[in-house]
Amino acid sequence: MAMLELNGLRKNFGATEVLRQIDLSLASGEMLVIVGASGCGKSTLLRIVAGLEAPSTGTVVLDGRDVTSLDPAARDIAMVFQNYALYPHMTVFDNMAYGLRIRGLSRDEITHRVREAAELLGLFEFLERKPRQLSGGQRQRVAMGRAIVREPKLFLFDEPLSNLDATLRVRTRAEIRRLQRRLGVTSLYVTHDQVEAMTLGDRLLVLHKGRPAQLATPMEVFERPADTYVAGFIGAPAMNFLPARLADLGDSARLDAGPLLHCIDGRRAGDEGTALTIGIRPEHVLIDPEGVPLRVDLIEPLGSETLVHGRLAAPGETSLVIRLAGKAPDGEILTIAFPPEHIHVFDAETGLRLD
Repeated sequence: MAMLELNGLRKNFGATEVLRQIDLSLASGEMLVIVGASGCGKSTLLRIVAGLEAPSTGTVVLDGRDVTSLDPAARDIAMVFQNYALYPHMTVFDNMAYGLRIRGLSRDEITHRVREAAELLGLFEFLERKPRQLSGGQRQRVAMGRAIVREPKLFLFDEPLSNLDATLRVRTRAEIRRLQRRLGVTSLYVTHDQVEAMTLGDRLLVLHKGRPAQLATPMEVFERPADTYVAGFIGAPAMNFLPARLADLGDSARLDAGPLLHCIDGRRAGDEGTALTIGIRPEHVLIDPEGVPLRVDLIEPLGSETLVHGRLAAPGETSLVIRLAGKAPDGEILTIAFPPEHIHVFDAETGLRLD
């Protein structure tokens, strides 16, 4: 069991600041998923923890020991990569055993660990095969097995499922989560896939331009995003953002497109006329005969649900996406409503959450 602490981590490449003030503590046995757009710094953060990059400032503490200046091999960390990194001329057994042989373990101990991991991962019957004789999912399990046999204090996963097809990705994702819980190994998992982020992590760290935008449980990030970046990144389709201004009723905002919404505590938002951004997820928009008109531009039937793209009436001509169960009603105009309990309010200038 391990506890990981990152204290004041920063990373610069020349004049470019890639990571800014990363502070977090990871409990023993916890799985933290790091998510963000390409170039946000998530892989750089993982490489710093692994010892493959040195931080410009800050420390990495593992199980109470400062490992910032230690070589990767001395950190007792195992990493699972996107590209598997298997030796093509070796069998599955030898790929999994290689690191143990380098460490000088006895033949009996190596055999015991490899066979135990192979049973755990459903690889026992493939131990004598070469990587070219395996499917992508099986190769990824071999890479995981190579990490497991080391019995490390910390697992690092660097987008391990990105090379798999959609069906296999779902199955392997579930296998990783079950395995991590069973082994109880503290883990950092990097991905750009928000489904992986929501389903795998005990907590979720959303990175934006090298800084922590939000650190919370996956459902807290989804239900109470800290700012418009997090709100727009987590959730598919993305949250709708509607320009609005604080109305004189104190708990209301008027959309630039016209409708008045009773949704906020005006004392936190500012004075009447203060610019706001109203957020609502596509699945929370309701069809309501007493609602406001939405001009339909495009309908995307997805089987069990339908996405409707449209625009609220002038003067705003605000674009909107709604997600409906089943089929969408016929017609070029739909009337919709925004339930107050599902409305998110953000500062128009800073993007920070207000409600």
